[in-house]
Amino acid sequence: MPDDAKREPALDWLEAELADTLDEDFELEMSEPALSMELRRLYREAHPPTLERKDYFEQLIRLQSELIKLQDWVQHSGEKIVVIFEGRDSAGKGGVIKRITQRLNPRICRVVALPAPTDREKSQWYFQRYVPHLPAAGEIVLFDRSWYNRSGVERVMGFADEDQVEQFFNDVPEFERMLVRSGIRLVKYWFSITDAEQQLRFLMRIHDPMKQWKLSPMDLQSRVRWEDYTKAKEDTFARTNIPEAPWYIVPGNDKKRARLNCIDHLLGLIPYEPVPHEEVVLPDRVHNEEYERTVLPPELYVPSKY
Repeated sequence: MPDDAKREPALDWLEAELADTLDEDFELEMSEPALSMELRRLYREAHPPTLERKDYFEQLIRLQSELIKLQDWVQHSGEKIVVIFEGRDSAGKGGVIKRITQRLNPRICRVVALPAPTDREKSQWYFQRYVPHLPAAGEIVLFDRSWYNRSGVERVMGFADEDQVEQFFNDVPEFERMLVRSGIRLVKYWFSITDAEQQLRFLMRIHDPMKQWKLSPMDLQSRVRWEDYTKAKEDTFARTNIPEAPWYIVPGNDKKRARLNCIDHLLGLIPYEPVPHEEVVLPDRVHNEEYERTVLPPELYVPSKY
């Protein structure tokens, strides 16, 4: 049989697999909700043309392949990485985190998004609830919001008094220096969007039944208290932007560019390199002439409806 004929079934299978992978990407990318025509028009007018879908996916897949190399290096070298994602509500933190973790091993790269503290946790040392989630050797931890809740939402919403906030500002630089001294690579991102853009994104969520769950009472209050959050952000930068763990601001009005820029910047901060891999060889299946597969009752199977 000619070599081309032998390869055709394999190529068909590979093409189908790649198409399925792209389908997953498109599903993630379907972020434009079922909006009224008027809201769609306002959204288009407020946004200049973004990256073409083809160009965006080419760059995203390239960067995700580099993230896999980073993951392999972290596991091989025993590195410990913490990445903090903070910023305005609806600024795109979650979208970047999804694209970072999409193709990585969740045993190596995991996301920490803590709920509101319990009464017991409120009585603890403030940083105590975060410490158990820090990485061991060979792990990457992404904090979807972090201990900076104290200088952000807790301060603005009155869940922490000024003495507690002042104590936080006194403690956090040394806490982060301790993490860095222990061997943790600590990266801090702040996602920034304009007042008008946040307003538009909140309206989009309100009018999209599949995204309304993203709007909590705290999110809605962030519109009322926009200026208070701005002041809290400025104080946080002024008092916690230390050489050992500086802040990096990600402009987030263009979601696609924000994702690509953030991932590219993160990769540029870490001196990862290729690691040796053993060749993967698929072993032959063992056949036992005496084995008979048990016939399972049909009610155990999920019905085929589609």
